Amino acid sequence: MRDSIRVLVLGTGQMGSGIIRLVLDKQGLKFAGAFARRSSRAGLEVGQAVGLERDLGIRVSTDLAKVIEQVQPHVAIQATCSNIDDAMGEITLLVRHGVPVISIAEQMAYPACSSPAFAEEIHWLAVSRDVAVVGTGINPGFVLDLLVITLSGVCADIQSISAERVNDLSPYGPTVLASQGVGLSPEAFEEALETGMVVGHIGFPESIHLIAAAVGWDIERIEEKREAIIAGVVRETPFVTVQPGQVAGCLHTAVAYRQGEPIITLSHPQQIHPQLEDGETCDRIEIKGTPDVRLSGSPEIPGGQGTCALAVNMIPRILNAAPGLHTVSDLPVPAAMLGDVRQLLRDPGQEDRT
Repeated sequence: MRDSIRVLVLGTGQMGSGIIRLVLDKQGLKFAGAFARRSSRAGLEVGQAVGLERDLGIRVSTDLAKVIEQVQPHVAIQATCSNIDDAMGEITLLVRHGVPVISIAEQMAYPACSSPAFAEEIHWLAVSRDVAVVGTGINPGFVLDLLVITLSGVCADIQSISAERVNDLSPYGPTVLASQGVGLSPEAFEEALETGMVVGHIGFPESIHLIAAAVGWDIERIEEKREAIIAGVVRETPFVTVQPGQVAGCLHTAVAYRQGEPIITLSHPQQIHPQLEDGETCDRIEIKGTPDVRLSGSPEIPGGQGTCALAVNMIPRILNAAPGLHTVSDLPVPAAMLGDVRQLLRDPGQEDRT
């Protein structure tokens, strides 16, 4: 059996830390190194940086090229950002060094949507370096797209698709809360929408285009709407206290049109402590077609845990994939890895890799 798979993790925040802890728990994987963007993280012992009770004997690096050369990773997981503009420099550098990449940047779920030029560039660069690249995560990457696509497999025809993910923002830190307008007045929320300080969910166009590409639909346009969710009672987290009349979160919806008709509707209400006003977190999917398909579950699939698991469970899929840029719908659906990960790898010489 081959040596353990050396994994380089980019990012030591909430997601990066969770990914590192999961890599450490998996047989056949070896956590090889960590990269961080923040200069304050340089030289920190990784165990300390990610909240472990033990030292790992590895220091956080802020020099990506240097750490790639030092650890010679078999695969890298990028957990540093959301947008392609921020992600592309790191991805390009990794690919040029011949490192396959799994990114949890939301726009990497379907990069051709926001940056077709970069998608083309990274695809052919990956082909030339004989490595694969994919974006994944809980949303986009699974609940509102890959799961929808999977359920559509039982349909002979589809008239429309709608999906909703209701989640609780209370476990998140100030950056995420600010991006949803939590704690603002309704007037300040509207101003923050105009300036781009409130963004709502990142990834609706990517999810819509993933679904459309899978079923063969051409999308004419996508209309997005962001609305404030106003608290009727006091809601509090370690980072913010929301009084009645203030914003507790953001209701973000996206509707995609085909031949002038709404064909895909996605909704993502995000707020702190929805249960305080008779709300509950959940994931719901409805496909109107032949036959109709409905799937729902409550509470929601935990976003942080789900994203970390999807990123790590994708490792054998991306190492077995043909070179180039992929979406999650191109590859076999990742499964929980409960044994030795190395047993899931194909022989590199097998013909079906290409």
